[in-house]
Amino acid sequence: MRIARFTTGEDPQYGVVTGDVDDFGAPDEEAMVVALAGDPLYVGVQLTQEQHKFADVRLLAPVIPRSKVVGIGRNYAAHAAELGHDVPAEPLMFLKPNTTVVGPRDPIFYPRQSKSVHYEGELAVVIGRICRDVTPDRVKDVIYGYTIGNDVTARDLQTSDVQFTRAKGFDSFCPLGPWIETDLDTSDLSVQTHLNGDLMQDGSTKDMIFDVAALVAYVSSVMTLLPGDVILTGTPEGVGPMNPGDEVDVTISGIGTLTNKVVARD
Repeated sequence: MRIARFTTGEDPQYGVVTGDVDDFGAPDEEAMVVALAGDPLYVGVQLTQEQHKFADVRLLAPVIPRSKVVGIGRNYAAHAAELGHDVPAEPLMFLKPNTTVVGPRDPIFYPRQSKSVHYEGELAVVIGRICRDVTPDRVKDVIYGYTIGNDVTARDLQTSDVQFTRAKGFDSFCPLGPWIETDLDTSDLSVQTHLNGDLMQDGSTKDMIFDVAALVAYVSSVMTLLPGDVILTGTPEGVGPMNPGDEVDVTISGIGTLTNKVVARD
């Protein structure tokens, strides 16, 4: 099931996207969005009689975390190597504030403080219930679904600051979308990032050092996870700079494509 958050020009709503989706996540001409009665994370999937043509709605970030976005660094060996780092013995966690979250087609603002802002396409896990100390065999019970994330990073600030807060915490540095896919096998998903149409990242979730179950178990052993919290699972090799005017597409098989354009912050 594809759960979207959308607007028709009025208050945001939630809905189920129906119809076929191509390999790039684009719905066909017959696709519809069936509105839901409230936030499905809290009231469940309650379909209403209200329907909209997919072409007539604007997609928003499918979830706005009430609490936190947890990032995982260096979870692909080749990505760790391209940055000159060793593979971590345990998941490397960092936090992004929920104010970093934007949706499909929203701008990524290039901050004045940086001269090297990078894309990082990755699979994002959306938590569906309050949980702590989740064992790997129970992780599927606490996951609501999956979406696409772009863990935008000011690489020069990450290097100068050593820790990640400023480099990954600017407003708009966590695009999410286009929707939440609630039924997905994450063992071998293609993760690709295109910059202005050129393929830059081409990886698979099978190459993650710590898989989804291990990550949720590890994070929940440290902090309580709340409904709507997001875990970014790490990015494959091929990260690189993007500049104002560039367009970034992150595509994950089984989900779709997340597209955002980079603009200079005034």
